[in-house]
Amino acid sequence: MKVIIFDFDYTLGDSTKGIVLSVNYALERLGYGAKEDEDIKRTIGLSLKDTFFALTDKNDLKEAELFANYFKDKADDVMVENTVLYENVKETLLKLKDNGYKIGIVTTKFHYRIEQILFKYDADKLVDVIVGAEDVKVEKPNPEGLLWAIDYFGVDKSEVLYVGDSIVDAKTAENADVNFVAVLTGTTTRDEFAGYNNVCVCKNILNVYKYALKI
Repeated sequence: MKVIIFDFDYTLGDSTKGIVLSVNYALERLGYGAKEDEDIKRTIGLSLKDTFFALTDKNDLKEAELFANYFKDKADDVMVENTVLYENVKETLLKLKDNGYKIGIVTTKFHYRIEQILFKYDADKLVDVIVGAEDVKVEKPNPEGLLWAIDYFGVDKSEVLYVGDSIVDAKTAENADVNFVAVLTGTTTRDEFAGYNNVCVCKNILNVYKYALKI
C-alpha cells in the first residue's frame, strides 16, 4: 500500500453539533419541523440532497437544492467551531506520513470546510489531497471522487485503502474496486459492515495505523 484515503465525518472527526444546527436551520427555513439529534446523526455521510430526502420522505429536487443552500449558509457560521478531530488523529496521520504513506480525504463535506477544520487543528500539512462535495459531479457512493484522488496520486487501485465509518463509504470503495477499512467511530455497527466487502473493521483510526503497518 502507498495511499490511504479517509472519509471525514465520524472517521477523522465529529461535526455532529454543527450538522444538527445546520440541518434544523435549513428544515425550518423550508417550513419543516426540527428533527431529533439521533435522526440527523444517522444521515451523516450522505449528500445534502440525500439527507433532505431521508429526513423528510420527500423527493422534490428543488426543495433539496434549497435545503442544501440553507444548510451551507448556516454551516458557514457554525461548522468549524463545532467540529473536533478525534483523539490520536493528528498523531496517526503524522506516523503514516513518516512511514511513507500519501494521505487523502474524500468526503461529502465541502472541500473548503475540510481545509478550514484541518487548519484550525494545525493538521493541514498532513493531508496531500482533499476531494469534497464541490469537486465532483456525483457524490458518494458514486466512486468519482475516490477515483479522482487515486488518479491524482498516480497509483494502482491495489495500492490504496479507503477508510470510512458508514455503509455509504463501504459502497463507495466497492464501486471503485478499492480495498475498504471500516471504523466504528460512527453510527454503523460491526454487524452492519459484515454485509459489505472490507479487509478490516477497526475500532478507530489508531487501529487503522496498526493494520496498515501490520503491527
